[in-house]
Amino acid sequence: MADDIRQPAAVLHAVGTNPLRFWGMSAAERARRIGRAAGLAWAGENAVFEGDGPWLLANSAFVFDAQWLRHIAAHPGMMLTSAGVPVLAACATIEQASRTAAAMRENRAADPAGFETIAIEDAPTLENKALRKRETPFVGRLDAASIPALERASYKGAYKGVTDLLTKYLWPEWAFVLTKIAARLGLTPNMVTGIGVILCIAATILFWQGHFWTGLALGLIFMVLDTVDGKLARCTITSSWWGNIFDHGVDLVHPPFWWFAWGMGLIPAGLALSPALFWGVMAVMFAGYVFQRLIEGAFISLFGMHIHVWRKFDSDFRLVTARRNPNMLILFVSLLFGRPDIGIVAVAAWTIVSLLVHLVQLGQAMAQKARGRPPVSWLSA
Repeated sequence: MADDIRQPAAVLHAVGTNPLRFWGMSAAERARRIGRAAGLAWAGENAVFEGDGPWLLANSAFVFDAQWLRHIAAHPGMMLTSAGVPVLAACATIEQASRTAAAMRENRAADPAGFETIAIEDAPTLENKALRKRETPFVGRLDAASIPALERASYKGAYKGVTDLLTKYLWPEWAFVLTKIAARLGLTPNMVTGIGVILCIAATILFWQGHFWTGLALGLIFMVLDTVDGKLARCTITSSWWGNIFDHGVDLVHPPFWWFAWGMGLIPAGLALSPALFWGVMAVMFAGYVFQRLIEGAFISLFGMHIHVWRKFDSDFRLVTARRNPNMLILFVSLLFGRPDIGIVAVAAWTIVSLLVHLVQLGQAMAQKARGRPPVSWLSA
């Protein structure tokens, strides 16, 4: 199923009233934010149906993944139901909109005449285009008992891609708790990113001074917050152009500074590398970092998907590829043995291995395309 919104765009109506808060906002407010991000006009809560339509109805008794609203909006005459009750409906006529809204308010099945109905019980799937992956986005009735499970489902849905082993296994629960706290406090994703930047700079200074354990502790908090800001943006539907630039810009720029600061910190720690080894390690890490990013960008440009979602091996290798988090794990282990100098050399060696793997991946994909079989993500199967 595609989810591009077709013309004419629907006018979004929230039907019913629900006082409960989901990620700090009402179901109607959440629908409004999703609709705004999708370029839909907002009629408000329980507004009168007027104009030429079509009308997109969102039942305030439910919450749903943003993919569902985009998908229904893209297909006039389509309705998403839960236990027969309409959750979302793209109505072509005022009569159709009026009777469907009545069914929403009365918590009963709607007249299916004129609709293509999708029942969530049938586990329908939508395509995540960025990952070439099919999945069933969440839908749930919003009541006091369901909020914890629905917020967890929403948070889980924010993990859209393959990632490193720390982000995948170590701190999802930490980040979930912090994301909930941030939402309750009314913090914006940019505020969380800003806090993280302060910690990132502090960690850099501490590494440079040879205070590796303290720097690592602050760096760990920053790395968790680096997960929180993105999840908060997706869960509260507050993603923005500037927020995306701010977050990804910090992610892109800071790792080389950490590696250089770590190397410099070996001097006050009494474990300084020889000048030749130091500059060789820095050159390998910086060049490897840049070229890996360039290869990943080239793969997206050539094949329309991330290099890490092509084959299962590629997704598995993303767990440990030489990016910040796996590199920090190597440095953490080196500290346990009291040899941060060996740690930074090991990171450089792993950077070379990862770069070679990326080059092979890109070459294999290009060869396969040349044979007339363009790469397809294994996640789309």
